[in-house]
Amino acid sequence: MKMNGQNQMKLSQLRILVAIANQGNFSEAAAQLDMSQSAVSHAIATLEEHLGVVLFLRGRYGARLTPVGKRIVEHAREIVYRTDEISKEADLARGLKGGQVRIASFRSVATHILPSVITQFHQRFPAIALNLTEHDDYPQVEQALRQGRADIGFTFMPTSADLEAWELLRDEFIVLLPPTMHLPSSRLTWDDLAAQSLIMPPVETVMMRSVYHHAEAWGCQLHVASEVETDATIVNLVAQGLGATILPRLAAEPIPPTIQVFSLPVPLERIIGVAIVAEALHPPAIYAFWKF
Repeated sequence: MKMNGQNQMKLSQLRILVAIANQGNFSEAAAQLDMSQSAVSHAIATLEEHLGVVLFLRGRYGARLTPVGKRIVEHAREIVYRTDEISKEADLARGLKGGQVRIASFRSVATHILPSVITQFHQRFPAIALNLTEHDDYPQVEQALRQGRADIGFTFMPTSADLEAWELLRDEFIVLLPPTMHLPSSRLTWDDLAAQSLIMPPVETVMMRSVYHHAEAWGCQLHVASEVETDATIVNLVAQGLGATILPRLAAEPIPPTIQVFSLPVPLERIIGVAIVAEALHPPAIYAFWKF
């Protein structure tokens, strides 16, 4: 098959081919593409003539791909997808000559996840300014998004309907026991946990509510001996043998090697997501950071 200026496959023909394959008939594909049915039919007829094969079997119930048509349309889908990605990258680059991305996060994500992401982003888009604000808990992150003080927020899922969020990672709640603590068995039980003097974040810390509810649901009454504001301080106190704690693994890192680490008797996770305000217009820089 010779390709020249007069005899050449066009991207528009491939888009039409994919649309007909998706819709199952010419008229619905034409409506989707905002074209006349005759223009769609002409494009396919021209493409079939160029390829020398029949792509569709037309009938009163629609258009059905021929065996060769099924194979060709898969290649067409890939070409259309890659072309769209090229356009997106170009659009993104044109919109990334400046501006800023304002990020709101709670401490553990800001400490352990974001530094490497921000470094990579800055290397690729040095003209984009990144502003990171740390918050004590996720409700403050979501409030910053709603009030327009942040563009992207790291929060827990599920979120409310006014935010659009995607799962980033799952973070297990773990039990940290002092180095000298000895348990009857290698597996932590609810009775073992109930017997511990716990050093915990303040009771009003929203992220910890699920832990208390989870323990209560399994008949375990947690004994909180001390409340401490900072995760790192709690971990250090456990390392000194002053009590045990329950924290998300990400918040507890780095964990000293002398501390004993257990899963809860019935494991519990928090789902961390990255969120933006739903149905809002966001500049290209926001979506660029999103990809990282």
